Amino acid sequence: MHLEEFANGCSVWHRMDPRVKIIGVTAFAVVTAVSSGIPALLFAFTLSIAALAAARLEIRQVAIRLSVVNGFVLFLWLFLPFTTPGQVLAQWGWLTVHRAGIILAFSITLKANAIAAATIALLGTSTVFDLVHGLVHLRMPQKLVQLFFFTYRYLSVIHREYLRLRASMRVRCFHSGTNLHTYRSVAYLMGMLFVRSFDRSERIYHAMILRGFSGTFWTLHHFRMRRSDWAALSLMALFIGVEIGLQLPGGLS
Repeated sequence: MHLEEFANGCSVWHRMDPRVKIIGVTAFAVVTAVSSGIPALLFAFTLSIAALAAARLEIRQVAIRLSVVNGFVLFLWLFLPFTTPGQVLAQWGWLTVHRAGIILAFSITLKANAIAAATIALLGTSTVFDLVHGLVHLRMPQKLVQLFFFTYRYLSVIHREYLRLRASMRVRCFHSGTNLHTYRSVAYLMGMLFVRSFDRSERIYHAMILRGFSGTFWTLHHFRMRRSDWAALSLMALFIGVEIGLQLPGGLS
């Protein structure tokens, strides 16, 4: 499991201070999530696509990441246009399509894709160590930063443990199906995975205590804000301000 496939590159995002990217994508995600006007959401979606283009990432890998998000959004399109009350656009027998439902599903699609694309473009172009370093400098709570770091560090370890357990089930001629035996076997697998993960976390914790870990990650190298970083932060603030302006009375929405 490789979670840093976009971290290597030479685009403007790869060279930027991770603190700027964390602040920018957090503000963008919050403003986009609470926006409701279609013009503001179209503006946010356009910004995120431009950010992706500037990151110069492999299109196929980006499309795979976005397809996961849109898989959930697809379910909303199957229900919202038919269940949200409002002006009727079309009707076939008992099936009625409402305008409010289509607008709601479209706005959720724009929000989800805009936030996901901006996150890939900005945070995906940094290593996890740089992001953790940036969070420490932004005075985020230590426990939250450690939780994020250890989740990333041991996610691949747990995944390898899962693959070993699944391989051992196949060696014992296990074939999945829609029956009680499959459900029971998968439940045993998940239970064993939790037990082994807990045992490993206990061993790691005691090993860190023996090495003098006191609950604080000390950083030896520190970031320095350059002119380009300040300029990027100002541009992000400007674009987010425009998005907020489109939501205000008298804007385009």
